[in-house]
Amino acid sequence: MTHEYASLQFTKIAFKPLHTNLFNIVLLSIFLSIGSSNLYSQDIKKKQTPLPSKKQEVKSPNTKNSIEESVTDVKKDTVRLDTVKVKKGVLDGKVRYKAENYVKIDQKKKLITLYDKSELYYQDVELKSGIIVMDYDKNEVYAGRIKDSTGNYTQFPNFKQGNNVIEPDSIRFNFKTKKALIWNSRTNQGEFNVKAAITKKENDSVYFLKGARFTTAKDIDNPEYYFQTNKIKFTPGKKIVTGFTNMVIADVPTPLFLPFAYFPLSKETSTSGIILPSYNNSNTKGFSLQNGGYYFALSDYYNLALTGDYYTNGSYGLAAQSSYANRYHFQGNINIRFENNIVSERGYPDYSKTKIYNIQWSHSQDSKANPNSTFSASVNLGSSEYFKKTINQINVGSSLNNTLSSSISYSTVFHSIPESRISLTATHSQNTQTKEINMTLPTLQFSIDRMYPFASNDGAKKGIIKNINLQYNLNGKNSFKTTDSLFFKPEMFRNADIGFQHSIPLSTNFKVFKYFSVSSSLNYQEVWYFKTINKRYDDLLNTVVTTDVKGFDAFRTYSSSTSLGTTIYGTFNFGNDKKIQSIRHVMRPSISHSYTPSFEKYYDTYATDASGTMQKDYTRFEGGIYGSPGMNSSNFLGINLSNTFEAKVKDRDSTKTEPKKIMLLNNLNLSTSYNFDAKELAWSPVRVSGGTQFFDNKLSANFGATLDPYAIDNNGKRINIYNIDNGGSLFRMTSANLTMNYSINNKGEKKEKNSQNLRNGGRGDDLFGSDIDVGNVRKSQFDDENGEDKISEFFRAKLPWDMTFAYSLTYGNNNREKKIIGNSIMISANADLTPKWKAGISTGYDFVQKGVTFTQLRFERDLMSWRMDFNWTPFGDNASWNFFIGIKSGILSDIKWEKRNLTNK
Repeated sequence: MTHEYASLQFTKIAFKPLHTNLFNIVLLSIFLSIGSSNLYSQDIKKKQTPLPSKKQEVKSPNTKNSIEESVTDVKKDTVRLDTVKVKKGVLDGKVRYKAENYVKIDQKKKLITLYDKSELYYQDVELKSGIIVMDYDKNEVYAGRIKDSTGNYTQFPNFKQGNNVIEPDSIRFNFKTKKALIWNSRTNQGEFNVKAAITKKENDSVYFLKGARFTTAKDIDNPEYYFQTNKIKFTPGKKIVTGFTNMVIADVPTPLFLPFAYFPLSKETSTSGIILPSYNNSNTKGFSLQNGGYYFALSDYYNLALTGDYYTNGSYGLAAQSSYANRYHFQGNINIRFENNIVSERGYPDYSKTKIYNIQWSHSQDSKANPNSTFSASVNLGSSEYFKKTINQINVGSSLNNTLSSSISYSTVFHSIPESRISLTATHSQNTQTKEINMTLPTLQFSIDRMYPFASNDGAKKGIIKNINLQYNLNGKNSFKTTDSLFFKPEMFRNADIGFQHSIPLSTNFKVFKYFSVSSSLNYQEVWYFKTINKRYDDLLNTVVTTDVKGFDAFRTYSSSTSLGTTIYGTFNFGNDKKIQSIRHVMRPSISHSYTPSFEKYYDTYATDASGTMQKDYTRFEGGIYGSPGMNSSNFLGINLSNTFEAKVKDRDSTKTEPKKIMLLNNLNLSTSYNFDAKELAWSPVRVSGGTQFFDNKLSANFGATLDPYAIDNNGKRINIYNIDNGGSLFRMTSANLTMNYSINNKGEKKEKNSQNLRNGGRGDDLFGSDIDVGNVRKSQFDDENGEDKISEFFRAKLPWDMTFAYSLTYGNNNREKKIIGNSIMISANADLTPKWKAGISTGYDFVQKGVTFTQLRFERDLMSWRMDFNWTPFGDNASWNFFIGIKSGILSDIKWEKRNLTNK
């Protein structure tokens, strides 16, 4: 399977003149793109006698007639399909032909004339035209167009030999020498459409063109741009070599030209070549060349692109990107980037120098590759300030994200009895604000599937005894806590935390009183550590000193839990003639009890003052990766109630007899707990949460609130007095939140997510703007991945658009502040203003801070073979603008002009 590197395009270059006018779009594009690393040109050699220039006159041959069937008069036959058998030495095979109007065979002149929708087949040659004249003595054929009743030319020749197709005004072809003269030919070669006044076909692999034009525009007769040249030599599927070449835009010749040029036409999906850099300037780094390098098409399964940036103030960047794939096995990509960023000039107050890097790796295994083992990777790690300081990528969604995370895992299944499985996982979590990194290298997980020791031989598991089951789980970690500056340095590995956790859960479930489900479990847990702590008071330092104790140590705990639940259904009928016919209410109440005894035997005391009279309890397992045993027992009774509400309403479509079901509330949950062993504040706050959807599930709303039954004192501390006994209400609302998300469009399909933004750690939508990949600016910022406009005609009814809306409200009242601590709205919208114009906006407003949130304006113009794009972030820390215009085609992707200004970078 071939897997192309999608984000980089290149063109082989040999002649690269300096650009003289930065702001001249077309001039800059031409001088950056057209040329060759292996330049040569060739004139049409006149070693052989050319074919006669007269198009339809063929002299009578002197050889004997070899046609078995002859027609002396004009005959009309709309279905005629004849076969001509020829003697050896004249033609090498059978000639099949037919025509709708007539077929005329002249034995004396050795001519076959086909008229009106004529077709001729010989070996690998297929010829269709208005008129075809074949001289089977000279092995030559002429094909041309004909006039219709209005005097217009129709039925242009279509000449096909192998995979090459040519559509000229007329053609002369020799079956023996394979040579041809073609007038006003039109052909497609790779991404190029080529038209030439005269084409000479030397053989199957070499063509010479005179008075030619070539372009990537779809309409070769009326292209929006093309390259005009008098001499071309091209080898189909391999290369085009031109002489003096001039660029023409809208049929107006430009002063842009090259003395010669070379274009590869490889049939391979990817070939190695130079990646031309793009020009840019920065307010703080100076002028630059970005993303220049070399692309290596190493094989059909993997590739490599090495690129770099250079800035005039000394900053530079290096990047390596690779994609790989093996059908039915795996696929993935790797992206590694390093930057040495210098801001301003040495000696200025804003001067700074930082080194940043980012590593991204994504790997997925096909489900058919190995049913027993899987391997996957999703890596995004690097400098905490990478997405904020890199100038190579305008990635607002990622720069506003505070967390980077990674995971690499391998798992396999052992088909034993009982079945078991093992997995190894390496994880990484990084806070870009605090620059703290938590990493496990690795995490080991081993488990044995559930076993039913008392189940019958037929597998039936009914009743409290037969449902008794147990498992075994092992979890081991090698954990590190470090900072951004010490990542993967020796200091990081010195304080590794290693531990193992064994657990054996024993559980069962059964029914009581027919409608109540009971589940009960006992859990045994054993934790191994290889490092514990010791605390003591140091008289010299007058402080408590904590020291690490190396060596194996362990603690063991156990707990129990039981839950009882049922489901209650209620239906309220209002009548079939009502708009709302019925409402269905489903309640799922449950109570649970959990008990964990005290493990104070694992606790010691230490002095907290010099006299030693003040003592405090601690456990040597404190701070372990699997926690520590509890000193106090817990005896909790949990209460939970979940609700759903559904309605049946009369359908607006009168032809439908069945009512329509709609969801009123997806869930409405209430939960709290009571600790029997607590001496005070035994009740935990009541948590209320719920959610629903509107407008055909396009608008989702979720809400929640925390209700505390206890009062607080003047310092805001909870006291063991109920709020209602303190002169308040039954519950005191300490917090509440509401979130709403709305995403709609009129395109009849779900809007695609921004997968690259997700890999960077940002959002999948464009509420924080659409990313700009400066390594592939030809890509559309809107939904179309190929930068092509799918709309081909003017709008008649609907204006294509999509919109994403998000609202968040947070209320805080922990200390009677009764304050809205968060209240913001964000909106992103994209629309096709015309079939060729697209516009988008991302913005929002913070009602608490009273300011506009991140705002981005996007505009894109489809110029048929070209694409123009403008992206503007008018204010804020990420203020910037980006302009691009260039050819869409990958083979001419370096014909472009782009300009960026990153205000704060």
